This record gives sequence, structure tokens and C-alpha cells, in this order.
Amino acid sequence: MKKIMYSIVLLSMIAIYSNNAFAQSTWKAPKEADKTVNPMKGDEKSVKKGKKIYVQMCVICHGAKGKGDGVAGAALNPKPANFTSKEVQAQSDGALFWKLTNGKAPMASYKELLTETQRWEVINYVRTLKK
Repeated sequence: MKKIMYSIVLLSMIAIYSNNAFAQSTWKAPKEADKTVNPMKGDEKSVKKGKKIYVQMCVICHGAKGKGDGVAGAALNPKPANFTSKEVQAQSDGALFWKLTNGKAPMASYKELLTETQRWEVINYVRTLKK
């Protein structure tokens, strides 16, 4: 009986983990978001401003190096995105901007919290986090 209960618990945990991993990897911005062009240059000034915003608002969940390992991120379901990953870095600036603007639980929408310019600055900084 113990083995059966252990197996049920183990299978449940695997199902939950798999579902979370699937949910994280399948959050896609609409196709039209890819057509949104970043109006800002990813110059040093923009990246510096983006980093300042990132440190104030994003580190808590996404971690200092953008790996999704922030202190608050441990309690979130699904886990925060790893900005250093190929999957995230392969997304268009427009798609990342759309996600930052609109959010999807537990990721907040930053449409009202950050100006459009600030959101683009964050995207420019996130681009510097690639491996």
C-alpha cells in the first residue's frame, strides 16, 4: 500500500511539474506582436536605463542574471522566464514587449506601471542577458 501511495504522489508531482514546464514554454505572444519594431536603439544609454528598471522591478522574480531564479520566483507557478535561454532570446523584441505590456499570471502587466519607453529600455537590457 505504501508503494502505491508513493507512486501516486510521485506521478502527481511529475504531472504538475510537466504541466508547469509546458505552460512556461508555450506562452506565446500573438503573431502580430512580431511586427512591432523596437523604436529605440539598444545603445548604452538605453540599456543602462533598462538595467536600472530591471533591478528595481524584475530581479525579485527573474534574478540578477535573468535566469528566472529570483527570490520571489521560487514561489511562482509557472516559474519566471530564463532570459538567458535560447528560447527567450529567439523571440522578437515585439513579442517580448507584448508580454511585458500584457503579462500573464503570475507575470504582471507593466502597461500601467512603466511607460512605453521604459518597457523598450527593459527589452534592450534583457537582450544583454543572453548566454
